[in-house]
Parts: sequence; structure tokens; C-alpha cells
Amino acid sequence: MTFPLPNANPVWKHFQILCSIPRPSKHEATLREHLRAWAEQRGLATRIDSAGNLIIRKAATPGMASRRTVVMQGHLDMVCQANAGTEHDFHADPIRPVLKDGWLVAEHTTLGADNGIGVSFALAVLESADIPHGPLEVLFTLDEEAGMGGALGLDTDVLSGDLLINIDTEDWGEFYLGCAGGIDVNAHAHYAEEPVPAGYMGLKLSIKGLRGGHSGVNIHQERGSAIKLMVRLLRKLEGLTDLRLARFEGGTARNALAREAMAVVTIPDGDLAKVEALLAQYQALYRQELVGIDEGVLIGQEPAAVSKLMAPADQARILGVLHAAPHGVKRQSLRVPGVVETSNNMGVVRIAEGEFSVNFMVRSLLDSGTAQLADEIESLFSLIGVQVEREGGYPGWAPNPDSRLLALFQEVYAREFSATAEVKVIHAGLECGILGAKYPAMDMVSFGPNIRGAHAPGERVEVESVEKAWKLLKAVLKAIPEKECPERV
Repeated sequence: MTFPLPNANPVWKHFQILCSIPRPSKHEATLREHLRAWAEQRGLATRIDSAGNLIIRKAATPGMASRRTVVMQGHLDMVCQANAGTEHDFHADPIRPVLKDGWLVAEHTTLGADNGIGVSFALAVLESADIPHGPLEVLFTLDEEAGMGGALGLDTDVLSGDLLINIDTEDWGEFYLGCAGGIDVNAHAHYAEEPVPAGYMGLKLSIKGLRGGHSGVNIHQERGSAIKLMVRLLRKLEGLTDLRLARFEGGTARNALAREAMAVVTIPDGDLAKVEALLAQYQALYRQELVGIDEGVLIGQEPAAVSKLMAPADQARILGVLHAAPHGVKRQSLRVPGVVETSNNMGVVRIAEGEFSVNFMVRSLLDSGTAQLADEIESLFSLIGVQVEREGGYPGWAPNPDSRLLALFQEVYAREFSATAEVKVIHAGLECGILGAKYPAMDMVSFGPNIRGAHAPGERVEVESVEKAWKLLKAVLKAIPEKECPERV
């Protein structure tokens, strides 16, 4: 699969290859083996650690062997999201981006610029013959988007470098020095079913048209959650008619804001007109509440065949707990003004055939904040007799404003672009927190080009910012100091 390359920058050639090889989380092996073979054909040393992460080493260019070893790091997997009605098999089909108004865009699916662009930067450096650099180690991790499994399982003896450049943030001109930690909280329960009573008709209700987005980066923007909007609508309908729930599906990824939700219900035969009136009322209400953010929200309904319903008592407790469950920003940081400290995303809900499940992704800059919000969710579900499980916990990355690598990045940025870069903390999970815990002496900075709409269809990356980020990376690698002069970094 090919697409028109924006220009001759080698980063784009590698990104084109990544777009041609499917790489959903937990299914990166084909890409990893391709990259390992590619590296070995070029005489580069490779290693796959016990967690399946790929490490590629490249010797220093002539005259640079005494420089400190740099680790460049990115993750191979991508979030897989497609618009309703788009036929795309993320396990088999290539990503098909187009160039539009200075951006490379996947119009109906996610693009995988997160983190395919970062991976492509590292591959372009590995392939280069004319970029001065010291010894390099490139770490490509697996499963970042589905729980940071690769970073969590990384062996502690595979990296020798003590300077790490993470190429996995989405705002050019900003250097990131800290990130949120997080944990998944999952609830599962059985419920009783019963037949549809006589005199009831089936309806399929849908909520669509929301922007979705990254559950950390975009959480403060108050974008609509299709899950929360649907639960609120169902609760309102319960007060209008004898609404009975047969099925509920909302969200598709733990770390993406839910763009769509669907519920199959029954209502008494004579109540359709007043139900339709309430649906129209709530579509207008949601658009008013979400003006400027998600006013394109659509509420639809169509006939549906229904054979079994959730028992009334189970419906009351499950819809009640979903209605009460937290979603969105919990607390703003007092240490880092303008940054969310703690949040929660209700990512995926499934109710069907006697089984109920819901996933929450909790994030916080403070590990204690992550634990506290997870405790609150667990306490809420305990009120209806449902136990929760926690998995995939990972630490945050505590900012180090005295980072010498940051100082080098700032110095090079000012020289190359005659401007001052901003230093930020991101309310999202970067692997830096985990890597720092495994390699405590590692000095780390994260940066990247402009990427918009990560984790949602329509994801795009700005061509001009890729050029600038590429220029910066090459200049930083050239400026890495001698091993015997760490005080310069």
C-alpha cells in the first residue's frame, strides 16, 4: 500500500510502511519481525526481550563514539477506531491516509501517527548515513495503547544509555517532562433475563456524531461521552414509559472517549409517539449543552427484534450505577496550573445475553490520586454487590525541572528556531514513568510533531511540524555531549 508522500523526508517513507502493516495492540508481531529483519539486513544489532519489545543498536558515527548513549523510544501499536459504516479490518487492511491542507489524514479511521510517526523518526535515524550521532539504542515497545504491557514487562538489563528521547507527544514546540499514571478498573456481573411481555415493541436507540478523542489529552475539553449520554437518556425514558432494556453497547477502547452507543429496548405499543418526542427533545438538549464541542450529536431510533429482556431489578441497579459512576475530570492539579491531575474515562460498556461489563481508565499525576479514584469506583459497585478488578497499573512520571537533557533540548530549540519551547506535563500515559522506574538513572524528555484527533477517526499529523521535529532531533543528537562531561547535559 502506498500513498502520496508529503515530501522527500525519510520519515514519511517509513511511516508509509507502517501504514501498510496492521498493528493493533497485542498484534504487533508481524511489524516487529519486519523491523528486526530490516535492521539486521543493515548490520544493526537487535534483541527481543522477554516481553517481546524490540531493541535495535547502532554504533556511533565517525568521531562520535565518546558521546553519551541515547535511547530513542516509541511504541509499535496503534488505537484502532473507525467511523460507523466504515468497513475496515485493522488486522488485515492497510491505513489509507490522504494529504489535505498540509496534514496527512486518515479520514474514516485512526491514522496511527500515535505512535507511528515517532517510530518512523527512529527508523529514519537508524537508516541514515549522514546524521552525526553517538551510540544509539532504539526501544520499540508493544501494547502501549492497551495497558503499557511492553514497558511494564521490559527487562532491566537491555538498555545501557542514560538519556532517553520519547517521541510520543502531540504538540510541536512543547517538551514534556511528566505524565499521568493510571490503572484499569473493570466490573463484570451476571444478570437475570426474562421474555418480552405481550403488547411491547422493540426499538434500537443510537447516539452518534460525537468527536471522541484521547481519554487523557482531551478529557478536560468536556467532549460528550456517548455512554453517559445514553444512560442518562434511558433513565429519563424509564420515567416516561415502561422501558425495558435488552442490550447496550457503548465505546470501543479503554483509552478513547466513547463516540457511539447503542441500546435495544422495548416499550408499550402505544408509547412510540411520546418516546420519539422525548428523543427529539434530548437531542436538542444535548446539542445545547455541548455547543462548540460536540453539537453534532445525533439520537436515532429504528425498529428492532427482541426476544429477551433484563430483569427489572437488575436493570434498575445496573443503569443506576452507570448513571452514578464518575466520568471526566475529577481534580485539577495544584502543583502544575492548567493541567488535569485526576480523571476517569468510562471507556467500554457491554450488556447482552445475561452478561454486564464496564471498563474505566483512571489517570492521575499522583499515584495516590489514581488509587483513591479507583477505590471510589470499587465502593460504588460494591453497593450493588458487584466486585471490580484492577489491572495494568503503571506509575506517573514525576517532573524533574533540573533535567540536563531538557536543558539541552531547550538550548538547541532556541538556536534552531529562534524561539522558546514550552515545558509541559501531560495528562496521558507515557511510557516514561514506567521506564524511569525500571532505569532510575535515566534522564528523559518527550516531544513530537502536531498530531490531532489521536484515538479517533480523522486523526491527522501536520507535515510542517514533522519537518521541524526532524530538524530538532538531528540537531539534538549532534549536540549530545561526551560521556566524561555529563555536567554539560
